[in-house]
Amino acid sequence: MKQYWNQIQPIDSYQVSTNGILHEFDRKVISFLYQPLIGPICSSLLMTLWNEVEENRLWSQKSNHYQLMNFMSLNLPDIYEARLKLEGIGLLKVFAKETDGERSFIYELQPPLSPDQFFSDGMLNVYLYRKLGRSHFLRIKQFFMDQKANKQEFSEITRAFQDVFSSGDQQSFMDDDVWKDSSIDDSRQLMTRTKAESFIVRNDEFDFELLMSGLQDSIVPKKAMTKKARQAIEKLAFLYQIDAVEMKKIVMNAITDDQRIDIELLRKTARDWYQVENGDQLPQLVDRLQPPAQSSKGSNDKEEKLIQYFETTSPRQLLRDISNGADPSKADLAAVEEVMFNQKLEAGIVNVLIQYVMLKTDMKLSKNYLEKIASHWARKNIKTVKEAMDLAKQEHRQYQDWAEGKKTAQTAKKTSWQSKPTRTEKLPDWFVEDKDQGSSRKQPVDSQDDDIEEKRRKAKMLQEKYKK
Repeated sequence: MKQYWNQIQPIDSYQVSTNGILHEFDRKVISFLYQPLIGPICSSLLMTLWNEVEENRLWSQKSNHYQLMNFMSLNLPDIYEARLKLEGIGLLKVFAKETDGERSFIYELQPPLSPDQFFSDGMLNVYLYRKLGRSHFLRIKQFFMDQKANKQEFSEITRAFQDVFSSGDQQSFMDDDVWKDSSIDDSRQLMTRTKAESFIVRNDEFDFELLMSGLQDSIVPKKAMTKKARQAIEKLAFLYQIDAVEMKKIVMNAITDDQRIDIELLRKTARDWYQVENGDQLPQLVDRLQPPAQSSKGSNDKEEKLIQYFETTSPRQLLRDISNGADPSKADLAAVEEVMFNQKLEAGIVNVLIQYVMLKTDMKLSKNYLEKIASHWARKNIKTVKEAMDLAKQEHRQYQDWAEGKKTAQTAKKTSWQSKPTRTEKLPDWFVEDKDQGSSRKQPVDSQDDDIEEKRRKAKMLQEKYKK
């Protein structure tokens, strides 16, 4: 838990504020549209904070996180991770202050997007569709819809203000008093309803300069790149993992005759591109943040660098790095994705799993073997890369039996835990570095398959790269 204590502690105080008046309808939007994406713990935290603010007020009383932990029956890391998700999806803003060693926070609740904004967002609606499936998605959408009034056969006869009211004699001595009494000082604010804003997507990996350079070469005017178009491109680049070169082609297909970027056509083209690349699949929402690795006395700089690489690299990129930049097969990606979502493992932990499995099975990503170990790690509640590495060392013999297709009972009769393995094997460097664990020593493996050896060499080079 130590990794969270630099950011938040139970004794830290907080107050809840709302960015304008929140309505009961907002609760339904959060429950039906946001909760499938952020999960029940995040929704529970948001509702708990919201309930601390009295009805028709903007501020709560001061409290501390220890009370919040007791009230929700959650530990501090779970509350902290839930808070981060609320920040990322645009439902919470956090302000911090430290005075004389005491830290305090303001948790400002943000109004959710309206159903109209949500279903036309371009990102959240796609994630929700993938999460719920078509039939449930349409059912939820129907919940937020109603019959449109048919006014075509009617004519409007609404009176204007001046048709109903007139202005009498004014008393000049009151003018200054009216404006003075209507104004408020900077320490106060009037009750209002703030318009919901879409969350911010900062895609630092996307090269906008390269995109603009390519569009200029294709004689697309700069005025076509409006603020709305740029935001849409940033969202789509993040959502579908599109680089600047591919995005140029997508933008070119969305240019209208009057040299504008059609946002709806841009989304459709990006979606079609992704489905062609990924077999008619839609992207899923994945937590980007990895729990920081716990420091230990036995750790070293080399291992820490490797842990950092696992924590900050996507499984897809890891497979590319091992294959010298070649794209992984759809079968491998499907197996990894299924493990991530079925067993709810962090991406960094899945990276450890991928490397371990590939080095144990002649660089083949065996789906059954992958799922079996992943299921074990999920039951053991593995949350960090370091924990995954340590467990792999501890359970190495058991995993070896699984790889060979042996049952545990049969293995216990034939081989003792103290005896040497009956066959030679390859293991990750992080596995054999910790000699105090009592793990098996790395032994050479003879292979006649040059391609397998090349992939194995790439995996080893990848580790060495992050140790230097």
